[in-house]
Amino acid sequence: MKYLMIVFFLCFFLPWNFVLAAENDEIEYLLSYIAASDCIFIRNGTEHPPKEAREHLEMKYNHVKKRIKTADVFIDKIASKSSITRRKYQVRCKGDQFSTEQWLEQALASYRVSAGRQGIKGEK
Repeated sequence: MKYLMIVFFLCFFLPWNFVLAAENDEIEYLLSYIAASDCIFIRNGTEHPPKEAREHLEMKYNHVKKRIKTADVFIDKIASKSSITRRKYQVRCKGDQFSTEQWLEQALASYRVSAGRQGIKGEK
């Protein structure tokens, strides 16, 4: 009976914990990626350095962490637009400007390839 309980635990709870850990790793990677970039972040028409951008997105994420289950949802719901004005965030890197959504989706895809998770995309 003891072994049956251990097998039950391993089959049903352990894989979920690994999935959650992988998702948290991806979100943490994105926050670190933002902070380490040389890009200017444009939020509601105002420019911000990378460290400020990370702090702002991390603050937003911490308020709703229980509802944000994947890195894809993090990008869609937290890192793409203002929750107040609904204006899309922009990023300017080396003279090129585009949405943070596009920029972070590319970064996440590269991270997943390097981590051996290519083709994995969480729900939005």
